Amino acid sequence: MVTKVPPRPAPARRALRLLLATGVTATSLLAVPATAQAEDEKSGGSTLTVAVSQSVDSLSPFLAQKLVSTSVHRLAYEYLTNYDVKDAHPIPGLATEWKASPDKLTWTYTIREDSFWSDGRQATAEDAAWTFNKMMTDPDAATANGSFTANFRKVSAPDPRTLVIELKQPQATMTALDVPIVPKHVWEKVTDFSKFNNDQRFPIVGNGPFVITDFKVDQYIKLKPNKRFWRGAPKFDELVFKYYKDGDAAVAALQKGEVSFVPNLTPAQANALKTQKNIKVNDAPGRRFYALAANPGARAKDGTAFGNGHKALLDPEVRKALFLAVDRTTLVRKVFQDHAVEGEGYIPPRFSSYFWKPAAEQKRSYDPARAERILDAAGYRKNAEGRRLGKDGKPIDLRILCHATDPNDKASAKYLQEWWGRLGIGLKVECLDSVSDPWGKGDYDLAFDGWSVNPDPDYVLSIHTCGTLPATPKDTGATDNFICDRQFDSLYARQAVEYDAATRSDLVRQMQSRLYDTGYMNVLAYPNALEAYRTDQIASITTMPEAAGNLWGQDGYWSWWSAVPAAAPSDGGSGGSSTGVIVTIGAAAVAVLGLVVFLGLRRRSTADDRE
Repeated sequence: MVTKVPPRPAPARRALRLLLATGVTATSLLAVPATAQAEDEKSGGSTLTVAVSQSVDSLSPFLAQKLVSTSVHRLAYEYLTNYDVKDAHPIPGLATEWKASPDKLTWTYTIREDSFWSDGRQATAEDAAWTFNKMMTDPDAATANGSFTANFRKVSAPDPRTLVIELKQPQATMTALDVPIVPKHVWEKVTDFSKFNNDQRFPIVGNGPFVITDFKVDQYIKLKPNKRFWRGAPKFDELVFKYYKDGDAAVAALQKGEVSFVPNLTPAQANALKTQKNIKVNDAPGRRFYALAANPGARAKDGTAFGNGHKALLDPEVRKALFLAVDRTTLVRKVFQDHAVEGEGYIPPRFSSYFWKPAAEQKRSYDPARAERILDAAGYRKNAEGRRLGKDGKPIDLRILCHATDPNDKASAKYLQEWWGRLGIGLKVECLDSVSDPWGKGDYDLAFDGWSVNPDPDYVLSIHTCGTLPATPKDTGATDNFICDRQFDSLYARQAVEYDAATRSDLVRQMQSRLYDTGYMNVLAYPNALEAYRTDQIASITTMPEAAGNLWGQDGYWSWWSAVPAAAPSDGGSGGSSTGVIVTIGAAAVAVLGLVVFLGLRRRSTADDRE
């Protein structure tokens, strides 16, 4: 358990210098007492509590990849650009404007003068340059977001207001660099970026709308408003992400008024909450996909194979047969109760510019009879007991990693056991609190997979490239599923340098087609964002997009930054009918946000994140 350590008193400075001289790492230095936050340390005031079920992988922006972690980082640190709340086009963040040279190889960003770190120091171009240069020179610092800087030739800050990025070749993501900018004067003290999780001293210095003030593993993350935030401080006095292992417990806490907001509801939970007093359910098209990932044979960049994935899955005919024996329509209707869209390509339909559907002759619709024929023809025959035999003569028994906190995984797995069982293939469901350890070691056959996609899909595409494999079996890579396909890589490289929107969209669709054909990623559904909040705690809050959008896991900080406390405290009541309070959208929300749209060019995640 992480213990909060109080700031050192002034008399301890000499002892601190002695400790540093003896080689103590910078872990104890990462929090600078934020005098500007003094008034926030007072007890009382309004608190917005968000229930979460996902464990934090790291509070270091250089390591974090899970959605809960990257969502917190969006609140604590500014990025160069942000996404407009209405239509997700790039708008100013830490940078107020940007321009490219005629050859698109040099990008110049103007850094705003009114951004301050929560310890009182001004944020400058040097902070941004240091952040990017650290990622370019230290592989450990590039763990989470290294794909953005892999093409950078040089990054410099000729003056405090000017950031210059020189590229090796054109790069299409220069107005969508989803990289948290950190304060150089704090982070330059870190000695080992592979081990530093930024979770030992609080408050953590940042320049976003909130400041991280406390954290306990699988218990909570606490944040206070950053009174220096250039866009204006959030309205709530405190924001708390509270961990619930069980979704039903989170819903019960919402009904009692113990939490303000619950994301990732099941359809049954959402339907039950719609009749509850003081609770508003938000049901909107989501930005996530829900998929089956097949182990392609885990290996490192040095070519070393590792893990214990089933050899039968290396055969494309087996993957094709499994693909054909999955009824997506039934999953959408029975598991998601129609609060989802049937999966096809890798990018959800919400992102219409990149959305892809297979052609009729390419589509692998539910056809178990064809699946049987494919396996027979490939030499995988059934024995007298009806068990499908592998090339080694043994019955094929597969394992699937399941998130213990996700009821959709458990429900879907039961259908897979039934459907694949008819093929003669066994399936063992392994539901774990955290699937990261066996997944990272390659110790799985299949896994339920899901990522939140950003308006620019570069990141979620990059995690399937050869370059994201771990350097050695002992290292950690940014790969999602150990896929390394040269054809996919070639398409990725082409889209990354393509500035023409139509041409790039076509390349992204070709990448999705290739993923579909290989059968390593089987997209089952695009779930709706099913979430609920208490209207007697939250008077108004902004969805993204404003019209029928989500609140949790946004491409920005709009929901929690815009949230307005209700006038009266919650009485914890439940039952009765809905109050009819709706998510604030339209002109009123625009007025609250006060977005200033500059001339812009037109990406985990967020990083976007595995859930």
